[in-house]
Amino acid sequence: MNREELKKLIPHREPMLLVDTVELCDGKAIGSYTVRGDEFFLQGHFPGNPVVPGVILCEMMAQASCLLIEESTEEATPYFTGMNQVKFKNTVMPHDTIVFKSELVRAKKPFYFMKGEGYVKDKLCVVGEFSFALVTNQA
Repeated sequence: MNREELKKLIPHREPMLLVDTVELCDGKAIGSYTVRGDEFFLQGHFPGNPVVPGVILCEMMAQASCLLIEESTEEATPYFTGMNQVKFKNTVMPHDTIVFKSELVRAKKPFYFMKGEGYVKDKLCVVGEFSFALVTNQA
């Protein structure tokens, strides 16, 4: 799925849509994002040495797992409920393409528990466990 197709599944929009592609493969979600270098989160982080912030890597990893949610997100929003065992191993810089591999550990609807990893050129950059609650939209 490309960005336009993903917009039908997750509520994120620019500038917070932080995944370019996502596919399911052997029960895992494989997502990617190429850092252009002009993103809002690089402004001031750090001048002369731009590095993708860790919290943004966590958001990217979570968005890349969107196809693992078994319910429709059309009338509900997946909210982060937790992050555990998150580790940052290497930096992600402008022009890097980070590839995320996520898997569903368990689901107890409306809660989903996942784990994921993010790699740049086969080098582990981020790893962690995270959870969501799928909450019905209040409109």
